[in-house]
Amino acid sequence: QVQLVESGGGLVQAGGSLRLSCAASGRTFSRYAMGWFRQAPGKEREFVAVISWSGGTYYVNYADSVKGRFTISRDNAKNTVYLQMNSLKPEDTAVYYCGADAPWLHTTPSGYKYWGQGTQVTVSS
Repeated sequence: QVQLVESGGGLVQAGGSLRLSCAASGRTFSRYAMGWFRQAPGKEREFVAVISWSGGTYYVNYADSVKGRFTISRDNAKNTVYLQMNSLKPEDTAVYYCGADAPWLHTTPSGYKYWGQGTQVTVSS
């Protein structure tokens, strides 16, 4: 049974940092994209960042709203993906979800087969 478990969310002041982790179990996803999405109350789930791996090289893509502030990384040996979030803003407040098993650098939620339960990130002003 495949499971994705996110951790690392919490309450932080604007300008602060958090690091989210998503540990996968049940199968490996090294050949597939893994991504982070977020969903604020009353809004649709939106793309944050995605990472794919091929030939020993990682490839990434970010939403414009987080470029230069967030960094996605993965450790295939640990079957884990991370999201380092710096310079956080109140508008980053949302539940953050990890997705796995998607096509190359996929940026829409519908392309992901597996999801974690989400972790709350709250940024106070």
